[in-house]
Amino acid sequence: MSRSGAIGAMKESLKEKMTVGLETVMEGLVNPVAMACPPDGSGRMFIVDQIGKVHVLSSDMERSMFLDITSYVIDLDPGYDERGLLGMAFHPRFSKNGKFYLYYSAPPEREGWNNTSHLAEYTVMDGEVDVRSARTVLKVQEPQMNHNGGHIAFGPDGLLYVPLGDGGAQNDQGMGHNKQTGNGQDLGTMLGKILRIDVDGHSDGKEYGIPPDNPFARGGGLPEIYAYGLRNPYHISFDREIGRLFAADVGQTRWEEVDIIVNGGNYGWHIREGRHCFDARDNRAEMDDCPDRGARGEELIDPILEYPNAANRRGGIGTAVIGGYVYRGSSIPGLRGKYIFGDLSGKSGSPRGKLFAGTEHSDGRWTMEEMSIDGRGELGEYVLAFGEDADGELYVLTTLTEGPSGTSGRVQRLMRPASG
Repeated sequence: MSRSGAIGAMKESLKEKMTVGLETVMEGLVNPVAMACPPDGSGRMFIVDQIGKVHVLSSDMERSMFLDITSYVIDLDPGYDERGLLGMAFHPRFSKNGKFYLYYSAPPEREGWNNTSHLAEYTVMDGEVDVRSARTVLKVQEPQMNHNGGHIAFGPDGLLYVPLGDGGAQNDQGMGHNKQTGNGQDLGTMLGKILRIDVDGHSDGKEYGIPPDNPFARGGGLPEIYAYGLRNPYHISFDREIGRLFAADVGQTRWEEVDIIVNGGNYGWHIREGRHCFDARDNRAEMDDCPDRGARGEELIDPILEYPNAANRRGGIGTAVIGGYVYRGSSIPGLRGKYIFGDLSGKSGSPRGKLFAGTEHSDGRWTMEEMSIDGRGELGEYVLAFGEDADGELYVLTTLTEGPSGTSGRVQRLMRPASG
């Protein structure tokens, strides 16, 4: 099938939509970009607002302010910005040690560069957090404003996984990018990678330990690297039943993708975008020939799902993939086992976010279908993130503004449709 035929068939398949209901559980936020739940049996949900605030929602739906680090976060552009407070994760033994971690953009420490990504550890003592007592675990200098990753998560192995974009701008090129390979393929930089570290250890003077089975723990690349060849792995998550790691990697102008991340995997950027050859000289061009292996001879891993970006010359579906979770809740039986994710907006500059369900078939293939919103049809908001509570129920975090401004941000729980 031709490229145009494949895109046409994908669009046609997405016309048949399954329906899901939504219930607002928190509103009046600016840009909610992450949600985290502590493993302490409290049933609380912590909502991360990009501007630098963390709100908490109790099990009886009482809302309060948990933490404000706006003075530590770089000044944001209210019109559009990918920096800010981007991620939060609770230590697996939080109920005993009170530790949690934040990932945020701070002012640059390198002249001429844009910002510094900070991974910091905080401790709750007697129900309070002293921001000044934060321990800096990791800092990464960022050359440009965009492609910051940041949605950190602890794996079933108790280790912290840290996604980082390629440094920003376009095509993995320019100041701060490897001129020959781009940062995605450069094993000497943390940019364009997913890192895996032990926050309870220390290695070679670092504020964290290196897991001995990291692919480059003994050399050949930075020891923190777990997977590479990524452009902007904006959201990652683990399937709570199987333990597989999913990542949504935001594309350039042609293809959006979802990957299952494995130890040492090379996901192709910027040799490929999705399953397709990428030409950094013309990021909308269609190339028929490119390497199928990386510089070390390793195979490039294809995404499990991909769809065309709206800027694709042959037409597309969305503008930026937003990673979600495999649904393991009980409220919507029809979604169980499906990977629920979304797209920022079907049209650039317009609040037309989309929700998708990805299905794995017995032969290993994955397919996706768009979800309709019960009583609304279209969502009518930008999709910024997804969250998962202690029971495996899912939430979508949305806003009406393209940048971190206003108070239209809200958190909505996915529910069985009223008609279902």
